[in-house]
Amino acid sequence: MSRIEISKVNKYYGEVHVLKDLDLVVEDGDFMTLLGPSGCGKTTTLRVIAGLEAPRSGTLRIGGQLAADGEVSFNLPPAKRGVNLVFQSYALWPHMTVFDNVAFGLQIKKAPKPLIKEKVTGALGRLHIAEFAERYPSELSGGQQQRVAIARSIVSEPRVLLLDEPLSNLDAKLRIEMRSELKRLHQELKTTVVYVTHDQVEALTMSTKIAVFFEGRLVQADTPKGIYGNPVDIRVADFIGNPKINFIGCECSRDGDTMVVDSVLGRMALGNVASRNARFGSIGVEPASCGAASILAVRPEHVHVGREPSPGAVRCRIYSALPAGSETLIQAAVNGDTIMAKVIGQAEFGQDEEAWLSLQQDKLNVYDKASGRIALGALA
Repeated sequence: MSRIEISKVNKYYGEVHVLKDLDLVVEDGDFMTLLGPSGCGKTTTLRVIAGLEAPRSGTLRIGGQLAADGEVSFNLPPAKRGVNLVFQSYALWPHMTVFDNVAFGLQIKKAPKPLIKEKVTGALGRLHIAEFAERYPSELSGGQQQRVAIARSIVSEPRVLLLDEPLSNLDAKLRIEMRSELKRLHQELKTTVVYVTHDQVEALTMSTKIAVFFEGRLVQADTPKGIYGNPVDIRVADFIGNPKINFIGCECSRDGDTMVVDSVLGRMALGNVASRNARFGSIGVEPASCGAASILAVRPEHVHVGREPSPGAVRCRIYSALPAGSETLIQAAVNGDTIMAKVIGQAEFGQDEEAWLSLQQDKLNVYDKASGRIALGALA
């Protein structure tokens, strides 16, 4: 078992409070990504799990075993935790061949040579770099060196694999390739993975769960679908998604199980409040009450722009149309607000052309403006 339980962990660097009452559970076999802007605490969390940093308070358990307890200054050494860490810089030995780099940990443990050869060959094969076994790191590309670092981390079959922004040094094409390799590798090995990145695309495409951090606090831990479709905090909604989500000022009120929303887009009656908010209980979130100062949030792909009026549509004027090959980004002006729409394919709209704009109402989220908390979630 490799379940990770972090309970009420606080971490300080001097007087700087880096992690604040962190509660997080990584289930056995999860691919958990720690996501957030620079300085939010995600790498510190990884280092606490690895044993490179000790918490001032709170506890950490790995596979049911106590690994850290800040109250009694207990911190289990990294070598006894059954975890392996892949650094952003790869950290390969330049004077060793690829084979010897990967075999190093097993050699230190004095594993039998036939077993070392079998395990190293298997690890190199999984990462598609078996033909580079006798080369040196300087003879490899960045992507190949990254594969060596990952092969070295999995060869000893750790309970937990920790990855600290491992793809940030690669070009765009290699990053896409390595995302596929890492996801395939996780599905094959069933190892628990904790992955740190500030790249939301990496998080959304590879993870089984995502934990979003801001200013040392965990704001939401959820599936990629939940993080994208039902952000529980307006900061999460703003951070996730490209192009960015639209925020529209609104007033809202409850009428039984219906939320009535008034904005520049007119009045919308968004029913099934209980159904739309039902999933928040499973992730420990209590929705806020809505009021006169609220924010309507809608993803650009859930905005429709047409040339003919339709039920619920409002008149708009095209501010700009940006064709991007497989899609077109359209900015439309509506009563002083500018709303972004994403249309699949190449949509032909001229600047200042009159059009009609409508929203996919089951995909809307509403937030309390003062607290930033979710008041109404989108239907899955």
